[in-house]
Amino acid sequence: MTRPARAIIDPHAARHNLARGRALAPNSRVLAVVKADAYGHGVLRMARLFADADAYAVASLDEAVRLRDAGVSKPVVLLEGPFDASEVDAILALGLETVIHTAEQIAMFRARGRSLPVWLKFDTGMHRLGFAPADCDEVVAAVTAFARPLRFMTHFANAHRRGDASVAAQQERFAALLGERPGERSLANSGAIVARPDSHADWVRPGLMLYGVSPLDDEAAADLGLAPVMTLRSRLISVRHLRAGESVGYGGAFTCPEDMPVGVVAYGYADGYPRHARTGTPILVRGVRTQVIGNCSMDMMTVDLRPVPDARFGDPVTLWGAGLPIEDVARASATIPYELLCRVRMRAHYEEGSA
Repeated sequence: MTRPARAIIDPHAARHNLARGRALAPNSRVLAVVKADAYGHGVLRMARLFADADAYAVASLDEAVRLRDAGVSKPVVLLEGPFDASEVDAILALGLETVIHTAEQIAMFRARGRSLPVWLKFDTGMHRLGFAPADCDEVVAAVTAFARPLRFMTHFANAHRRGDASVAAQQERFAALLGERPGERSLANSGAIVARPDSHADWVRPGLMLYGVSPLDDEAAADLGLAPVMTLRSRLISVRHLRAGESVGYGGAFTCPEDMPVGVVAYGYADGYPRHARTGTPILVRGVRTQVIGNCSMDMMTVDLRPVPDARFGDPVTLWGAGLPIEDVARASATIPYELLCRVRMRAHYEEGSA
């Protein structure tokens, strides 16, 4: 038997979340974001589970190659475009679509003299990637020679904050720079899909919400109709009874305030759990909510068993997922759900099935 550390992927939840995205944006096509190995869930697995999406979005050519090699024929969009001119021939050969956000990328494709679908990205306020709105006419003229079709996109900086004024401001800038220019539009990420229906346009780009995590600050995924796709599970491999004043783990980061039972879980930072998780981070033992105590080790972590006084060797542990929102774990660990999900790729064994 392998280590009991398990990442259980719920296919029903994945399909449900995609359907939820479609229900929220019924007049838009769906570009499902599966970059970063589908946020740690496995890109090939999730591409299959998101088969009802209209297209997939990835961050790099190697991610697109994995999809094509697996027989995925749907449109695949490179969200950051080519990183080097040496990638252009492969992009064309694989029939990929690409975002273009710099003059250097325009030059790469113009030099090949072949057409492909292009998503032209404009910076309307996030100031990360994209052309300046003032350059719209010049940029469109430059890509018209090879963009078939030409679409337009931008990205919101604060769509995760319901009602944030900057989102409306970015929408207004995007509308003003394009005017009546022909071409499909895409603005909405997960947060905007949920909270800004007026931004849905022709294409929406769900990412985090597809995996059952709330894209909005301080709003629970369940309240938004989303179900967790990944549940992390393991087991207790030791139950100890410690005395008041005894410390636990490396650095003695937790000192027992009273005589108490302490459990050891077969899961650590080599499996993808955050090393910086603080005492108090929630965890479930046999379905009962308790807390992580002390510092997480490479292969193990310690938990407070006072809420589960009859816990025994081999009892099931849930680190996040069904019954324990990952948002709660992220908040207690001073990080974000995106990081937690992506870290799981380290060593945990993956299974499909209901959590």
